[in-house]
Amino acid sequence: MILSRQEASRFPAQPQEWKVVSLRECPTKNINGDTPELIAEYWRKQIPTHPYFNPDCECFVAVMLNVRRQIKGHYLISIGLVDTILLHARETFRAAIVAAASAVVLVHNHPSGDPTPSDTDIRGTWDLMRAGHILKIEVLDHIIMGNPGRVSLRELGYFDDMKGKQGGAK
Repeated sequence: MILSRQEASRFPAQPQEWKVVSLRECPTKNINGDTPELIAEYWRKQIPTHPYFNPDCECFVAVMLNVRRQIKGHYLISIGLVDTILLHARETFRAAIVAAASAVVLVHNHPSGDPTPSDTDIRGTWDLMRAGHILKIEVLDHIIMGNPGRVSLRELGYFDDMKGKQGGAK
């Protein structure tokens, strides 16, 4: 809908207040992120409230962790379609580098509600693990959120397979 100048004047713009917050001031202080259950709980509390989160599309998030595996924050990397998402290591690790994160946990949702990993999920995780290895930022897990459950690729054993391939690629 296009409004004329006269019509638009009847709808004044609502002022918005923004605050840039240092990661040190975020409410994630001392929250552990060392298990898939804790990361899933963090997702359920934090991600759906993000203004760009869309539960009808795949949304990919990196949860950044410090050396003690405490959550430093998260970064919404990409919003895809109902069954696919575009990812690149550059965008995945950008915020982790800026925040001096020692590790990340990758998390995305499946709008269908079925958290079973696809071949693309597994291959994409492998690519991001290789990139993290080069950057010395460990990818601890990739968690796929469904409705109501979740799946951890580490718990399913995919990370053991990937590390074996990574060791053989040297």
